[in-house]
Amino acid sequence: MSRLRPTSRRIAVAVAATAALALFAAATPAQPVRWSAKVETSPIGAYIVGNPNAKVRLVEYFSYTCSHCAEFAKAGTVPLRTLYIDKGLVLFEYRNLVRDPVDMTAALLARCGAPAAFAGNHDAIFAAQPVWLGKVAKATEAQRKSWYQGSLGDRARRIAADTGLTAIMQKRGYTTAQIGACLDSEVAQAEIAGMTNIGQNADRVAGTPTFFINGRNAAVVQWTALKTKLDAALKGS
Repeated sequence: MSRLRPTSRRIAVAVAATAALALFAAATPAQPVRWSAKVETSPIGAYIVGNPNAKVRLVEYFSYTCSHCAEFAKAGTVPLRTLYIDKGLVLFEYRNLVRDPVDMTAALLARCGAPAAFAGNHDAIFAAQPVWLGKVAKATEAQRKSWYQGSLGDRARRIAADTGLTAIMQKRGYTTAQIGACLDSEVAQAEIAGMTNIGQNADRVAGTPTFFINGRNAAVVQWTALKTKLDAALKGS
């Protein structure tokens, strides 16, 4: 019986290991692209999520103080991301349409951090909407009066503290300084106001949520109805 020399034995082991790794790699399917992780900002400051070459482009105008928007976020966020955005079928654009100072405060906070952080901030604010809107309803006259005094950043700080929006962002890991910087951002303030202006005057949005599919108003507000419209657009009808 022939025996391999130590050097030959090491070479044989290495060759066998390389072959095994190659076989494993060939047997392991490539991981699909998770398109919802691709987040960019548009020239007007909107967040765009998904495959730039998707057949369907979906735009949502939303307000954080809108209960119907929160209902859509609760029912539609997961299926929209998993069934349409992640699969590269739909490119989704979030556009603010602010209705009041509280809405503006929430919109500024949602934009804290890098673009990739937006979806998480957005979801957290909508998920907690009943709690912080409840505090808005119970605010004292003095609190409400302070929401209209000083710079936009100063007003937003008081609103965020009084309603618990600050606490929501702190739970997400943002420091007081970071939150303050987000509320003071004149760039973000201008972008949100600009999107609101485009929505109301150029796109003639009368309420929120309003969805546009490939440039056309979908005229629906609920997820189930929007899903039907998305499926029709994907089929080309």
